[in-house]
Amino acid sequence: MAHVPCSDPVTVMPQLNRQVLLKARPADIPGPEHFDIVETAVPELRDGEILVRNQFLSVEPAMRGWVSAVANYSVPVGIGEVMRAFAAGEVVASRHQGFAEGDKVTGLFGWQDLAVVGAAAVTRKVTETDLPLSLALGVLGLNGVTAYFGLIEVGQPKPGDTVVVSTAAGSVGSAVGQIARLSGCRTVGIAGGGAKTAQCRDDFGFDAAIDYKATNDLDAAIAAACPDGVDVYFDNTAGRISDAVMKHLAVRARVVICGTASVSSWETWPSGPRVERHLLVKRARVQGFLVFDYQARYAEAIARLAGWVRDGRLAYAEDILDGIDQAPGAIKGLYQGDNRGKRLIRLHP
Repeated sequence: MAHVPCSDPVTVMPQLNRQVLLKARPADIPGPEHFDIVETAVPELRDGEILVRNQFLSVEPAMRGWVSAVANYSVPVGIGEVMRAFAAGEVVASRHQGFAEGDKVTGLFGWQDLAVVGAAAVTRKVTETDLPLSLALGVLGLNGVTAYFGLIEVGQPKPGDTVVVSTAAGSVGSAVGQIARLSGCRTVGIAGGGAKTAQCRDDFGFDAAIDYKATNDLDAAIAAACPDGVDVYFDNTAGRISDAVMKHLAVRARVVICGTASVSSWETWPSGPRVERHLLVKRARVQGFLVFDYQARYAEAIARLAGWVRDGRLAYAEDILDGIDQAPGAIKGLYQGDNRGKRLIRLHP
């Protein structure tokens, strides 16, 4: 019988895709009622596109701003559009010369099982194959990179400084505290609840941790934890926590404004204590920070962060929800403090 040579293998394209769409625009924190899960056909790849099978979807505090009617640093997600989200997955088909089947990638792929995207949507190829892929969305992703550049470049920590971090048990805050310790600083974390303050001390090595939910006098608690004042404040919250910290700034302190999670709405604009006198007397500096300003240097940060993870000097925690059905309620749960670590949705093993 004659031998018939086999043809080159042909990629079998998946036919159906589950997507989470924005159904209604929330006035405050988005919940399950603001999203729909639909099943759609996967479009054919065009030249320059790749098909990514998402394995992990990220859940970020910033998503509240992404679905708001008021644009901030990005255009709001449109009604009926796939929820904007960072994801990590594997290239399963490619019509782009820069990507091959099997490549692990991260990027703005959205809350969906499968993403047909161009190269512009890809943040990077994941080369740390010895480490879990999920880390590319956490300590080796935007959270870790945010902590790294926000502290090192904006906070400019010096050995012996006291560094205070709000939401210190979170994915950004926990990395900030550890990088500060690696920089020779004393670290004080502020978090909500006994479990999270214990996590700050036991898992992330903070020298002190303040439970703002259980403290009647936050001002006194900060004074006790920071007897020489606060040299660097990494602010993820705004609100009353930040108001209290500002009173204790040391001379030439640096304040990094990374997030405003405690403010439920900026419409109308909230009022609060005046901080100008603290800044004047202490000659302190306050600077806003967006990680996207450092995009050209992501590789630098990720290389250092990955080295610290491998050496056991940078710990992390993950809060993993299984299945895309978990996505619609994931942001609300994040703001309720349900998570213990970086919140992710796992789609495929």
